[in-house]
Amino acid sequence: MPEVKAPYAPGTPCWVDLMVPDQQAALDFYRDILGWQGEPGAAETGGYAVCTYKGLPVAGIGPTMDESTPTVWTTYLATGDAEATAAAIGKAGGTIMMPPMDVMTLGRMMVAVDPAGAVFGVWQHKDFIGAQLVNEPGALAWNECNSRDAEASGAFYKTVFGLGVGPIPGAPEGPGGYLTIQVDGRPVGGINPMTDENFPEEVPSHWMTYFCVDDTDSTVDAAVKRGANVTSAPQDTPFGRMAALTDPWGASFSIIQDMPTG
Repeated sequence: MPEVKAPYAPGTPCWVDLMVPDQQAALDFYRDILGWQGEPGAAETGGYAVCTYKGLPVAGIGPTMDESTPTVWTTYLATGDAEATAAAIGKAGGTIMMPPMDVMTLGRMMVAVDPAGAVFGVWQHKDFIGAQLVNEPGALAWNECNSRDAEASGAFYKTVFGLGVGPIPGAPEGPGGYLTIQVDGRPVGGINPMTDENFPEEVPSHWMTYFCVDDTDSTVDAAVKRGANVTSAPQDTPFGRMAALTDPWGASFSIIQDMPTG
């Protein structure tokens, strides 16, 4: 079901957010292309905005605290115990960038880096479980770790979160070696091996966020008119019509039309 009411299973992508120099302009940009509603939050939250679609939380947009903060979409993986996950990350070869911290009564968060260099967040819910609408236009559809060492990344997420790692269930492993991370045999995210053929050499490992849209081509047109750049033109795939963009502040994201719901 697109509406999520129960807490996410450990290791499942449960939230995404963007820290950006011009928060209001970013709120306007994503409102125009994805239909989100959101306003800068209270001072005690650093102005962080929880964006909604159909009245349900779908993503966060906050102001950068200083010029060194990168403008990127961050994927958060669910956990039931942030401290235990932090310890597991260290033992599995990852690095803690921001140790577990309380976010008022909403939950506990941390930020880490996997052994291949991909940055991700971890969320332990309290009052807030994360995205409450997924897999339909205007909401989060998929999260994918693009990795310079997919084998190391797969082993890491399997060890830290107890996830299954393997090809898409029921499909043979393709020549590109694409893997999924799975909860009870159900894919909840992907691991995509990066090569110099499919990514420029200077692009490091990273998590990619996919948003579902009604029409990929018209969404790309709308985004470009509002200052975005196209990094991968719309194309048909077995999973839907996809495109990749960077927003006016350089944050990469992808969109997909006709993403199967689950």
